[in-house]
Amino acid sequence: MRVQHSLRVMASMWIEAIGLLAGVIGIFAWIPQIMEVWVHKRHEGLSITSFSVVSVALLLWLVYGVLVDSIAMIVANIMTLSVIGAIILGAWRARRSESLG
Repeated sequence: MRVQHSLRVMASMWIEAIGLLAGVIGIFAWIPQIMEVWVHKRHEGLSITSFSVVSVALLLWLVYGVLVDSIAMIVANIMTLSVIGAIILGAWRARRSESLG
């Protein structure tokens, strides 16, 4: 009985670790977009509406992660929401400075 429980706990830890790794790798996919918006001040072709819809979807995934008690889903979605928030803010800032300047 104890061995089976230990194996289940260990398997669960590995599953969460895989989810965390996937979340971290997924964050790296956004780095070029962050660089474009914040460093190069380029925002052409970036749809704030689309990013906002993706943010709502990620927020729902975050709620789901909390409900199923998945640390990987919680952490990955918080990190991704932060990155997307930075992209939206950078694009908004660049567009605002263009319209003022």
